[in-house]
Amino acid sequence: MILRDTQLEIAQLLDEFPAVAVLGPRQVGKTTLAQDIAASVSPDPIYLDLESPSNLAKLQEPEAYFDLHQGQLIILDEIQRVPELFAVLRGVIDRRRRQGFKTGQFLILGSASLDLLKQASESLAGRIAYKELPGLTAAEIIAQTTSDQSRLWLRGGFPDSFLAKTDIASLRWRLNFISTYLERDVPQFGPRIPATTLRSLWTMLAHNQGTQLNMAQVGAALGVSIPTTKRYIDLLDDLLLTRTLRPWSGNIGKRLVKVPKVYIRDSGITHALLNLTTLDDLLGHPVAGASWEGFVIENLLTCLPSGVTPWFYRTSAGAEIDLVIERNRQQLYAIEIKRSFTPSISKGFYSGCDDIGATGRFVVYPGSERYPIAKDVTAIPLVEMMQELRAVR
Repeated sequence: MILRDTQLEIAQLLDEFPAVAVLGPRQVGKTTLAQDIAASVSPDPIYLDLESPSNLAKLQEPEAYFDLHQGQLIILDEIQRVPELFAVLRGVIDRRRRQGFKTGQFLILGSASLDLLKQASESLAGRIAYKELPGLTAAEIIAQTTSDQSRLWLRGGFPDSFLAKTDIASLRWRLNFISTYLERDVPQFGPRIPATTLRSLWTMLAHNQGTQLNMAQVGAALGVSIPTTKRYIDLLDDLLLTRTLRPWSGNIGKRLVKVPKVYIRDSGITHALLNLTTLDDLLGHPVAGASWEGFVIENLLTCLPSGVTPWFYRTSAGAEIDLVIERNRQQLYAIEIKRSFTPSISKGFYSGCDDIGATGRFVVYPGSERYPIAKDVTAIPLVEMMQELRAVR
């Protein structure tokens, strides 16, 4: 695996901003990444795990502690445990600016939540840069074979899950991860949510990966109201466990669908919720196509430069594009996702491309060769499509 690009990007942000926040779900590798960055920084950084009572005790007088270590990078892990620190950091950063210390002061790690982002944006506006850390991606695997990519798809991008010795050990890790989140982590982010209810919702999302959810039906199945259902899904989104993909909304005179799609971000979590242990289990399950679509979308979205917006496109007449990448209304990439090694294109994809005036038209498939599949449409492997998106300007 290779995480150098992310490490270099964060190091660059530390050269430009007083504080950098690295956000992502638990166990995705934030602490390991921070330790790798710390090893290259001089003088030695200070690392504080805010879930540790002994580390937390050092911050009874946070301004005094930060002043004591002025000139050192301070790493604050699990910052969402102590959100009141954001207001303190603002004062410390502003005071140091007047003393000539402008960048590279704090590296903040957190299991992302809407509350965390609000606290940071309100207290540290103009003083902080954000970096979302996803799981391992297809571009980070040392070997690039179909087998390696399939293993990543099956097990997902959490490092401990992907690197497990066997598929059974990987599944066991993911099931434990799910239980820990439901029983310990989710309750700290809002009103008490019954673990059984949230697990049922998570499992329903797995069965309906990438679909446009009928909130009324989901709420009825859970025995909760539509607003409560939406709140639960918003919470999973805030924790970077699910993704809500919005429909494209350009004014083209078509009747566009308005209901977003919901994906579980990590394919391995999707498969664990459905008790799919092996690749054979997965390929024989009805979710295989939708799971592959979600896996590809998550990999592609890790490559988007700032200012680039992802959408999907669908009209009531049947025109449909799995993923639309838009930059300034001038560059529009239409991306279809197929699990087949011999992908074919539907009429709805062509119609959608014509509707939006797509400037690039691609079909991402599991193969290893790039080739023209039809006029103006290119079949392309996942990693090559990721490279293509990195070059979008």
